[in-house]
Amino acid sequence: MATLTVWKFDAPDGAAAVEDTLLQLQKQELIKVIDAATVSWPAEASKPKTKQLNNLTGAGALSGTFWGMLFGLLFFMPLFGAAVGAAAGALGGKMADVGIDDDFIDSVKSKVTPGTSALFLLSSDAVLDRVRQAFPGGHAELVQSNLDGEKEAKLREVFAH
Repeated sequence: MATLTVWKFDAPDGAAAVEDTLLQLQKQELIKVIDAATVSWPAEASKPKTKQLNNLTGAGALSGTFWGMLFGLLFFMPLFGAAVGAAAGALGGKMADVGIDDDFIDSVKSKVTPGTSALFLLSSDAVLDRVRQAFPGGHAELVQSNLDGEKEAKLREVFAH
């Protein structure tokens, strides 16, 4: 079973600082990273910057389309206006179909705000307490959504390369 976790950091550069830590955690077999991306949101910026962490991922990584759709839904939809309301509804439906529901989206939106950053991590076999302790500064807030085998398969189907 895959887990989509969002680790929120209290500084705009917090998430970017964990890439090496994740590589070390993988070597110690404390987590298996399937795919990952970061969001950095400086306090003075009107929108966050996003980046897929391609050097952490292995076989089974999702396409950039998944991350683009998720980040669009989370951070950029209000900027698009009413003209894309139907498309936004369809996008939200696709995400709900794969286990990313309104509660998860609302929780991430309320926590990842200007002046913060976040690591979005699709992983399996994570020892969450050890992962949290390994992050620089020792502080990261976890927002989590589990994907059962069926939802993980649907996610891969919907966002296939």
